[in-house]
Amino acid sequence: MWKVYVIKSQEGLIYTGITSNLERRLIEHNSGASRWTKRGSHWSIVYSEGCFSIKDARKREKYFKNNAGKEWLIRKHLL
Repeated sequence: MWKVYVIKSQEGLIYTGITSNLERRLIEHNSGASRWTKRGSHWSIVYSEGCFSIKDARKREKYFKNNAGKEWLIRKHLL
C-alpha cells in the first residue's frame, strides 16, 4: 500500500509526498537525507492517507500540492 502524506516543519514549511513506508520516510526527512526538507527541522505528519496503487497516490499527491488540496487541509484545521 502507498501513502500520501503531508508534513510540517517547526518553521512552518509544508512538504507533500508519497511513500510505501511512512515511518522510514519521516526519519529520512528529519535526518536531513531529503534535499528539500533539510531546510526545516522537527518534521511531523499532519495528514496521511492510503492508496492501493502508486498511480492513485500520485494523483492524490498532485491534489494536495495544488490550491484546492491546500484549502481542504486548511478547512480541516490540519495546516
